[in-house]
Amino acid sequence: MCSIAGAFQLKRLHIAHLEEKLHILNKLQAHRGPDDNGIWLHQNQHIGLAHSRLSIIDLSQHALQPMHAPSGEVIVFNGEIYNYLELKRSLSDFWDFKTQSDTEVILAAYKKYGNDCLQYLQGMFAFAIWDGEALFCARDRFGIKPFYYTIQQDTFIFASEAKALIPFLPEIKTKRSAFVEYMTFQNMTREETLFEGVFQLEPAKAIQVSKQRIHSWQYWDVHYQIHDHQDPEYFSEKLTQLLDESIALHCRADVKIGAYVSGGIDSSLVGILATKCKKNVPFFHGRFLEGKAYDESEYANSVAEICNTNLHISDITAKQFTDNIHQIIYHLDFPIAGPGAFPQYIVSQLASQSVKVMLGGQGGDEIFGGYARYLIGYFDQCIKAGIEGAYTSDVFSMPVESIVSNMQVLQDYKPLMQSFWRQGLFEPLANRYFSLVNRLNNLENEVSITIEERHSIFQYYLERFDSNKFKNPDSYLDAMMHFDLKCLLPGLLHVEDRVSMAHGIESRVPLLHHPLIEFMAQVPPKVKFANGQLKYLLKHTFKNILPSKIINRKDKMGFPVPLQEWVNGVLRDFIFDNLNKADSRHDNFINYKNVIKNIEENRKFTREHWGFLCFELWQQVFHDKAKNFQGLISKKEAILVVS
Repeated sequence: MCSIAGAFQLKRLHIAHLEEKLHILNKLQAHRGPDDNGIWLHQNQHIGLAHSRLSIIDLSQHALQPMHAPSGEVIVFNGEIYNYLELKRSLSDFWDFKTQSDTEVILAAYKKYGNDCLQYLQGMFAFAIWDGEALFCARDRFGIKPFYYTIQQDTFIFASEAKALIPFLPEIKTKRSAFVEYMTFQNMTREETLFEGVFQLEPAKAIQVSKQRIHSWQYWDVHYQIHDHQDPEYFSEKLTQLLDESIALHCRADVKIGAYVSGGIDSSLVGILATKCKKNVPFFHGRFLEGKAYDESEYANSVAEICNTNLHISDITAKQFTDNIHQIIYHLDFPIAGPGAFPQYIVSQLASQSVKVMLGGQGGDEIFGGYARYLIGYFDQCIKAGIEGAYTSDVFSMPVESIVSNMQVLQDYKPLMQSFWRQGLFEPLANRYFSLVNRLNNLENEVSITIEERHSIFQYYLERFDSNKFKNPDSYLDAMMHFDLKCLLPGLLHVEDRVSMAHGIESRVPLLHHPLIEFMAQVPPKVKFANGQLKYLLKHTFKNILPSKIINRKDKMGFPVPLQEWVNGVLRDFIFDNLNKADSRHDNFINYKNVIKNIEENRKFTREHWGFLCFELWQQVFHDKAKNFQGLISKKEAILVVS
């Protein structure tokens, strides 16, 4: 796990002070690769690559980057190719390997297969290869590893983190359309970012940069071809096989491995399977002391006891919040509307004291169907079909009766359902699901977004929801899960990457194994959600190894933060002081005067209000330091950046 960076002059002109600029890129990302760093310059200095290394596989000096091929190609790579040993064996007749690293395997695969090498890679990755003519860059299928770029004065500059590109921008300015997207989805789902002029390479995309030409394409997608003819037990057996395979691959490392165990199904399962695959896997967990609603440690403990391993617990406090939140925003690069980034950061800090690799359960809800909103959206469509006389149990794979019997999981979603059913009952699924994921609902007097901007983001959403893939009501659940997998999950993975890399930890997500996702796209919804249960297939398949108290949980938490209690107590001054600072900006984004008024009148601090606070903290960390951001590096280097 590392950082990568580079600069390429599109007209192949000499880049002034290229070496110093590459050092700057490395310096701003040094936390990602504390073990080593290096740079490479072309003799004409129209291109250069930079790398900082966190040593996980092949700890020797032979695996240092930038890495050179005998034929002249140069690569910088961030991530892990989990099937590198298998690929290496298949390429051994073609390539004389000099290292034990997965980096060299990518070079060999590129030399043999060209751009199609991406089809052979299983893992998380972002890399750039210079082949003498063009710069070939790619990002993994799910967006686990980051890749950002900007184009300034005909120079393509890229990095693992957006902050590394800031010194190269003419100014720090917020991109208006990205702000609308952030407020709608609490995440940025397309190429644009909140920093105007900085773009992200989207998941499952590659980009080729050559002389005065930049071409990008999507190299992978999920295709839903349902296998109705298979017996349900076939799917359980196949799921077991694929998950065992993924865990074994993700446990490959030359350093110690640990696991995040929250007490939910996904992380618990990953932890249990990891201990079956590798000895001495410690578990790490975070909890708050504000009551049972914020403490899942009893569930995490039950998993640790089964695995006969140590559970390391961090008791997280409000003081840690005030001490660390600005630093967390700095590492995140962008405001993140989910407050769970804060406790994740603290638990990663704890884990970094004893391990260098962590396994987690990220992606399970999107793959196996764990979000309560899927149940709400599907039930809504059943009601619609019933009213219109189109409801039949053979078309709607999850019967209404089974949904009603499992309604207890929705007990904490009454406010959402009140808003959801207030209007739009007879609209198509795409429109209705937008109501469930759109965070702009009921924020008319707090966010300054025009009707045109709302319409534009809705049209973009409709394109990404891609209703044409899911015309049959039996596929409604897949439609909702697919949107989350493609558009919302990358935001969670963004947090996963940044809070772990802030402490020099590599975070791995075994559930995001692309053969597993391709298989789940073949499973009929009536098998995934049998008896109206969320995550039925996963629970049924692993019922003999997961504690029953975890399988039968109805109080899914998702690492809640006691912000409401803190706002009414120890953090009241901190939060309101920062919201008042935001109000003094008088910008055209958020009406903080109304935000403050609504919090005080309703005595509620919602997820949306956290999004507003986070946006202000982001402004403080980056925008307020726009003129002296180069102060993060030396004065001499800062002058060279803009020369």
